[in-house]
Amino acid sequence: MRRLTKRERTILFGATAATIVTILALVLATVGDSRPGPKPGCIYAIVPGVMGATPVDACGVQAKRACAQHAALRDPGSRVIQKSCRRAGI
Repeated sequence: MRRLTKRERTILFGATAATIVTILALVLATVGDSRPGPKPGCIYAIVPGVMGATPVDACGVQAKRACAQHAALRDPGSRVIQKSCRRAGI
């Protein structure tokens, strides 16, 4: 194997630094949750499914109905809804 020239090392260092900076910028840009929490008396849950996730967003009577329907169930989606119901005090 031959040794890298100074120019090749500089390009390699620059490309590595640019990759690290880009990855760091992407991570920092996507950190956090920009979605505000649900209003009082409302629930919001992301229910996992076979083809992805489904958001459950309900307020008032609809929220109470959703909480009652999922109160006795033990599947992962129902547990997520139950947690949101507890946070909402329903």
